[in-house]
Amino acid sequence: MGKKRSRDGEDCAVDRQPKKMEPSLIKNKIKRSMLHAKLKQEKKVDKKSRIKSRDAVEKRALELGEEPPKPKVPRTIENTREADETVCQPDDEELFADNAADEFSAHFSHVQNPKILITSSRFHSTRGNQLIEELLSVIPNAHYYKRGTYELKKIVEYAKSRDFTFIIVIHQNRREPNGMLFINLPDGPTAHFNLSSLVLRKDIKNHGRPTSHQPELILNNFSTRLGHRIGRMIASVFPHDPNFRGRRVVTFHNQRDFIFFRHHRYIFETKDLNGGKPKEKATEDGKKQQKETVIARLQECGPRFTLKLLSLQHGTFDTKGGEYEWVHKPDMDTSRRRFFL
Repeated sequence: MGKKRSRDGEDCAVDRQPKKMEPSLIKNKIKRSMLHAKLKQEKKVDKKSRIKSRDAVEKRALELGEEPPKPKVPRTIENTREADETVCQPDDEELFADNAADEFSAHFSHVQNPKILITSSRFHSTRGNQLIEELLSVIPNAHYYKRGTYELKKIVEYAKSRDFTFIIVIHQNRREPNGMLFINLPDGPTAHFNLSSLVLRKDIKNHGRPTSHQPELILNNFSTRLGHRIGRMIASVFPHDPNFRGRRVVTFHNQRDFIFFRHHRYIFETKDLNGGKPKEKATEDGKKQQKETVIARLQECGPRFTLKLLSLQHGTFDTKGGEYEWVHKPDMDTSRRRFFL
C-alpha cells in the first residue's frame, strides 16, 4: 500500500519552486551585470505595459462619457511626514489670540515701521561684506554699522536707543558666512540660523539689478506653531506696503526645515499659443484676432542662500541667562519624515 504524502513533503515541493535570483547573491561580475540588465529591461517593459493599459482605460472612459480613474499620487517625504499636533489650523482661535499679543503685533498693526540694523562678526571677510551689501539692497530701511570690538549686548542697547526694530548679525568662519542671527527689538525673540549654499549676485548667470521699490514678500510652507512664529519674525523685517510697480518679490520657502531665500524680478508678457504661429479666429464683426496668453517671466537678482533654524530664544541675545523656546538637537534627526517648521 502506498503511503500518504506527508504535509512536510508538500512544503518541500513548494520550497522547490524556482525563486527569483538576486544580482547581489552572484559572485561572478559578468553574470551579475547580465542579470541586472535583464531585470532592468523586464522592469522597463512592465512599466510601459502598465502605462499603456492605464491610458487605454482612461480613453475608454472618456469615450463612454464616464469619469476617468484618478491618477495615483506618488509617495514623497512631504506627504508622508509624521503627524504633528502643532500644525496650525485655519480656525484656531488660540493662534489668533497669540498673534494679537505677541512681540510682532505692533508691526502687523502698522504701529511701527521696520528699521533694520545689519552688522557682522568681529572678524569679517570679503564675501561677508558683499553679502551685507546685497542684503542692504534687498531689505528696505536697512543700515549697516561696523561691529568693531563691541559686544552684542551693547549693540542691542544702542539699537534700542536709536529706535531700531530688528538686528541682523552675519557670522563668518574661515572667511565664509556660515550663520545668521535675528534679534527682534525691544523684547525679542532671538533666532539663530545656520547659513549655507551662499551664491552672491555676481555669480548668478543673467542676474538682474534690483530697484529701490519696496518688495513683495512670500512666506511658503511655515505650517507648525514654531514655523508660524518664525514666519512672523521674518515678515517683521519687511514693510507691509509693497510697491507693485517695482515688480520685486522676496521669497522664503520652507521645505523639510530648510528655508530657501530667493530674490526675483518678474514681468508679464503675451505669448502666442502655437509656437510663434498665432492661430487666428474670427470675431463677431468679421475681424481676425490672434489667440494669445499671458505668461510671467522671472529674473533672479540675488543673493541666494539657505537657512536652517538652530535655536529660538526668549528675549534679546543672552547666552548665559537666556531661556530657549526651541533648540535643535542631534537626536531630533533620527527620522527623515519628522519636520518642525
